[in-house]
Amino acid sequence: MAVTATADHRVVDRRRIELVEPGLPAMPIHNRDGRRLDDAEMADLVARVRASALRVGGAALDALAAALPAPIGSLSVRDWPDDFPTDLAVLRRAPWEARADSVMYRQVLAELARERGWAVHRYDARDVEAEAALVLGPRVGEVLNGPRAQLGPPWTRDHRLALAATVTGP
Repeated sequence: MAVTATADHRVVDRRRIELVEPGLPAMPIHNRDGRRLDDAEMADLVARVRASALRVGGAALDALAAALPAPIGSLSVRDWPDDFPTDLAVLRRAPWEARADSVMYRQVLAELARERGWAVHRYDARDVEAEAALVLGPRVGEVLNGPRAQLGPPWTRDHRLALAATVTGP
């Protein structure tokens, strides 16, 4: 899901962005199909899904940029630990397995943004609304909840957090 806002925090676009081509699992590490892949199969699958995310995500970001009235300056993505493991044997174990796929996608989006010359802002979902409130002051409710009335549903917590991240970003 992507929320695009102007410098004065007005939402100009919101859309769902698919990150994987049809036929590939969205969660290659947190495998839910019941079949346990060996390390080589898992490495191959993760490489194919990551390559797909680079292709599909890149095309989606290019389409988004082309649809907007002004250039994109930054991309905000939910933060991940700098020391998040990369070894598949580690990622297959708790607590990493449950987060490994989402971290991979966030890292892909950050990579794609940097390739396009956009600043990357990583935010903590637990704190971003409070940080946005400090920036916005009494306008916080209007800015973060206003798009629901203006654009209609869906306007979920994730949309609100994404908009708050644009407020606290560069």
